[in-house]
Amino acid sequence: METDFCVEALEEAIRRYGTPEIFNTDQGSQFTSEDFTGVLKEHGIAISMDGRGRAQDNIFIERLWWTLKYNYIYLRSFNNGADLRKGLRGWFSFYNRERFHQTLDNLTPDEVYYGLPYPFAEAA
Repeated sequence: METDFCVEALEEAIRRYGTPEIFNTDQGSQFTSEDFTGVLKEHGIAISMDGRGRAQDNIFIERLWWTLKYNYIYLRSFNNGADLRKGLRGWFSFYNRERFHQTLDNLTPDEVYYGLPYPFAEAA
């Protein structure tokens, strides 16, 4: 992953969703670069980085990426980036709204976050 790509993604996320209080990454060179950290500082965003070589520091997100790769990406082929992006939107919607998680007492992430059952969960 290139630094420019990460900086562009960060800037787009800030434009679309606003400025978070804190931003957590691993210590990859793209995230420790002056360009990337400069954008965070420019927006007054606190910088948080996992310990060097410590995937366990962010085990939940590591598990999310593993699940995405092995349950979706590696099982399909995509014609182009637009097809991949569309597919990812659908997968993340499914993951957050419909997929029950053992570690969340068999609730969906949306049910836990919003404190309510998702509307179609009751219809099932």
